[in-house]
Amino acid sequence: MEIREVFARNLRQQRQRKNLSQEALAHEAGVDRTYISALERSVYAASIDTVAKLARVLEVRPADLLDPDSR
Repeated sequence: MEIREVFARNLRQQRQRKNLSQEALAHEAGVDRTYISALERSVYAASIDTVAKLARVLEVRPADLLDPDSR
């Protein structure tokens, strides 16, 4: 599995764990909802700054979003 796919899977799992919609996550992270959707579908690769913003909102370490063994 490629890192973009790992990130997409972990982002979706962590967002759902926090019971956040894509729109709510996007609002709190200061990004567009369509961007969250694209990240979760592996359409775009997130910048390191975006990974950090999303991790902060999700209350996880940035590394957790990139961990292929994270479940």
